[in-house]
Amino acid sequence: MTLLSLNRGGILGLMLTLFLFGLPLRAEKGRVVLLPTPNVVRLQSDSLRFNCGDRLRIKADEEALAAVRLWNSTLPATSDIRMDITRRKRADIHFVKDTTIPHEGYSLSVTPRGITVSAAGHAGFVYAVQTLRQLTSTDKGLALPCLEISDAPRVGWRSLMLDSGRQYQRVETLKKYIDLASMLKMNYFHWHLTEGLGWRVEIKRYPRLTSVGAFVADGPEQQGFYTQQDIREIVRYAQERAVTVVPEIDMPGHAEAALMAYPELGCPGVHATVPKAGFTSALFCAGRDSTLAFLRHVLDEVCDLFPSPYIHLGGDEAPKAEWDRCCRCQTRIDSLGLRDSHDLQRWFSNQMANYLARHGRKAIFWGDIVYQPGVRLADNSVIQWWNWRGHKDLALRRARELGHPVICGTNYYSYLNFPTSPWRGYAADRTFGLREAYTNNPSYLPEADSLVLGMSCALWTDYGLTENLLDSRLMPRILALAEQMWHQGPLMPWPDFQERVETMRPWFEAQGYRYGSY
Repeated sequence: MTLLSLNRGGILGLMLTLFLFGLPLRAEKGRVVLLPTPNVVRLQSDSLRFNCGDRLRIKADEEALAAVRLWNSTLPATSDIRMDITRRKRADIHFVKDTTIPHEGYSLSVTPRGITVSAAGHAGFVYAVQTLRQLTSTDKGLALPCLEISDAPRVGWRSLMLDSGRQYQRVETLKKYIDLASMLKMNYFHWHLTEGLGWRVEIKRYPRLTSVGAFVADGPEQQGFYTQQDIREIVRYAQERAVTVVPEIDMPGHAEAALMAYPELGCPGVHATVPKAGFTSALFCAGRDSTLAFLRHVLDEVCDLFPSPYIHLGGDEAPKAEWDRCCRCQTRIDSLGLRDSHDLQRWFSNQMANYLARHGRKAIFWGDIVYQPGVRLADNSVIQWWNWRGHKDLALRRARELGHPVICGTNYYSYLNFPTSPWRGYAADRTFGLREAYTNNPSYLPEADSLVLGMSCALWTDYGLTENLLDSRLMPRILALAEQMWHQGPLMPWPDFQERVETMRPWFEAQGYRYGSY
């Protein structure tokens, strides 16, 4: 039974298609070049290959079919390759469910007679397909080197964050970077949706959040929001690629757009203004019960839209000057017996985390929340360590002391918005290159730690980082971070990795991702 097919054609058309679809990662001198690097690769021979024409017979059960469809969808419209799903034993590629393989892991066996892909579930099959895409060779038609690969991730959390709050990106652009995350075997897409410069997620109960809050800024690509239909489409698209979308609704700070839409959410007498850069002291008022109720209603709709087990609640860069002057916030501090406004933020954060727990979710907070001692954080709290530049490993140490899981994503050297040379608001001390990201990244903790969930990388869009600039910031430095997230065992020497990055350049650029400087 044929479920997937494209027009058939001659071998010349096939070779052209594969050139467009994926340039070869050649098996040469006893090695195969793939990124991120699989844990075990055994090349059988430099000369032995699996060769197939323009028709691939694939045997796969229902769980693997999604990965097969994903593979098929990556072919250009002009492709002459035909993928036939067959129930017969004889097939070119067998997708086999194997529950003994670790979660997200896979194995791949290529012989002259065919290919066997084994995985425990959807994610493993997707990652195997991503590896097969990189292995596709045009040297002799559709030919793959005969080899065996056994692969599984080093850490469980591997994320790419994109800031859609400061700069709005089109749905097609979001999909492009979800695709990139999946190619690099990252399993979370951290989506920063609210900022001083824009509130991007439609909340039906509070329409002014988007009718006003999505249009408060006046720079290029700073206006717009995502409808709930858009969001459901993006979540589904990511799920097909083994990526979970984690929304971030920042609170109590970075809330100027929301406060422009609903001024009554702030402290009495405080009038929010839209920051051209950075942030202001205007916060959601922690002394107003109505503000807490508002945020709970927002989280109700967010949880309905995003099935992620994690919801990011921000919590960074929240100056307390207005809270210190606010009679309502001070009354709250006195009535609860809190020490100060920092304690009030911990209490405020717990109100939201405990509410998420009722939805069966965990709350992620930026490391600022644990810099100082205070009220014990809710048990479902996760800390994201980011500010190496300002506080070194303080958030990591404090989170460990408190027993909270940690995501490592330090600004040095995981913030890919930092350019490789000075640019606009980025001075020389906020720049770094590929080598620094690969050899000197504090977020890369090679020793196992039960409290460290994994690693993240981030692309903030400060200073007008518009869509046409995103590729050159991400590529190729994201390859270093993906390698650290995925590959088990010691990292290869820098010169070897640098060579692989350059070898991969034609393949990634054929997929539509332009390398920047590095």
